[in-house]
Amino acid sequence: MSAAERPEDREERLNRIFRVLRFVLPLAIGAVLLFAWEYVVRAKDIPPYILPGPVLIWKTLINDWTSLYPSLVNTLRLTVSALAVAIVGGVVLAVLFAQSKLIELSLFPYAVILQVTPIVAVAPLILIYVDDTSIALLVCAWIVAFFPILSNTTLGLNSADHNLVNLFQLYGATRWQTLRFLRLPAAMPYFLGGLRIAGGLALIGAVVAEFAAGAGGTASGLAYRILEAGYRLNIPRMFAALILISLAGIVIFAFFTLVTHLALRRWHESAMKREN
Repeated sequence: MSAAERPEDREERLNRIFRVLRFVLPLAIGAVLLFAWEYVVRAKDIPPYILPGPVLIWKTLINDWTSLYPSLVNTLRLTVSALAVAIVGGVVLAVLFAQSKLIELSLFPYAVILQVTPIVAVAPLILIYVDDTSIALLVCAWIVAFFPILSNTTLGLNSADHNLVNLFQLYGATRWQTLRFLRLPAAMPYFLGGLRIAGGLALIGAVVAEFAAGAGGTASGLAYRILEAGYRLNIPRMFAALILISLAGIVIFAFFTLVTHLALRRWHESAMKREN
C-alpha cells in the first residue's frame, strides 16, 4: 500500500476539520465581539445606565437570578403551550384542507389574515376582550405560531407524488389509508420545517403579549422584567433578561433541529449523510 494519503482519507480528514470549525468559529467570533464590547465600555468609561459591559451583565444575571428565573419559566411555559395548540390546530386543519379543496379555499384566507396582522397591534385588544390574562397571552402567542405549521403541513400533504397517489387509487386504497401511508410521511419534512419556524415565532408572540400585558400593569414573564428595568433605568438587568430570551430562542431552534435530524436521517435526503 502506498504511503501517500488516499483521497478517501483526505476527504474524511477535511470533513472532520469542517465539523470542528462549524462550532469553533462562531464561538471564537462571539468571544472577540464580547471582548471588544467590554474593552470599549471600559476605555470610553461609558456609564452602565447607557451601555453596560458583558462582565456587569453577567454579574447582574447571577445576582438577579432569583427574580429572572421565575419570569423565564413563565415565558417558556407560555411559549410551549402556544406551540402545542398551534401544532394540534395547524395539523388538524391542514388534514382537512388536504381532504377537501372547498374547505381549503374557504378557510385558508382567514389564516393568511391572522398571519399578516401585526400581533403588536392586536395584543392590547385581545387583552381587553379576554377576561383571563393567561388565556389572552396564549391566544397572542398562538396567532404568531399557527400559520407556519398550517401552511407547511398543507404544502407537504399536497406534495405527495401524484404517481404514488394514482397507484394507491389503483389498488383501491381508502382516503384514510392514502393519508396515513402516503401523504403524512410525505408531509413530515415540511411539518418539521414549519415547526422550527413556529418555535421561534411562538417565543416572539409570547414576549410581545407579555409586553402588552406588562404595559397594562400585569406582571408576567421576561418582557415584564425588561419593562420594569427600563422604568428604573436598570439597564444591566434589561440586558440580562434580553440575553435569557435570546438563549431560549436558540435552545428552541436547536431542539427542533435535532428532532428534525433524528426523524429524517434514515429516510429523507435532506437529513441523510451523503456518501460523496
